[in-house]
Amino acid sequence: MDKKSTSPNKSIIIFENMPVRRVWNEKQEKWYFAIVDIVAILAESKNPSSYIKDMRRRDTELSKGWGQIATPLMIKTKGGPQRVNCANIEGIFRIIQSIPSKKAEPFKRWLSKVGYERLQETVNPEIAVNRARKNWKIFGMSEKWIEQRMRGQEIRNKLTDYWSESGVKEGIEYAKLNDVIHREWTGLTTKQHKNLKKLENESLRNNMTEAELLFTALAELSTTKIAKKDESQGYNENEISAKKGGGIAKNAKQQLEEATGEKIVSPKNYLPPKKRIKKIK
Repeated sequence: MDKKSTSPNKSIIIFENMPVRRVWNEKQEKWYFAIVDIVAILAESKNPSSYIKDMRRRDTELSKGWGQIATPLMIKTKGGPQRVNCANIEGIFRIIQSIPSKKAEPFKRWLSKVGYERLQETVNPEIAVNRARKNWKIFGMSEKWIEQRMRGQEIRNKLTDYWSESGVKEGIEYAKLNDVIHREWTGLTTKQHKNLKKLENESLRNNMTEAELLFTALAELSTTKIAKKDESQGYNENEISAKKGGGIAKNAKQQLEEATGEKIVSPKNYLPPKKRIKKIK
């Protein structure tokens, strides 16, 4: 896929400079796409929510089966995660039938391609690795940065594997522990760090410098080793390990900053020029 149809943040993909949000359903092994984003593109509507209401009034058969097509799923928005009506590829194809648009056929081909790619990755994880490497190159990351990012992901996976085995609940508790580690070594919450880099829905890690990736990996590696040594169980015990692990990276960061006179935490990002991608309202 070329630069026009992909993004480092895989929860958002691009069709002709227009963003489309999506969520992967692990159980069904299917992508679900935000209906309002699809309608905004095909109908070229500034008020896609109103267009959807009118569309359902016009197409009574679509309206009858709407409950089977539209599934409310948590999607990132400017106001934070919210439930947004989404549909899988079959459902989106049915919606497309109700929208007269010259973009319909090229959009169907594009949708089939981006919908299939995640299924390929579940069968062959190497595809996901190669695709990520290609995407990062497109957005200007160096080979050194890419290697650091991938090593950091391996370290992160070992940490979350331990959390899973030790009774930490996936989702909110993972996020809270991640914030504990991050705040301990950076002095910032993940949200504050994203604000510093002027990020919205974009991935923080995909916009870190090599140094930030290195210290994040050190903090998470230290947390994993300490948690295993202490045999930490559940959220509370793992929170203690997270503070210790983050503290080790904090001390190393402070020593390097004192030696070089340069700050490790940086506002630098890898965002494309804003004019290339229209914002989601």
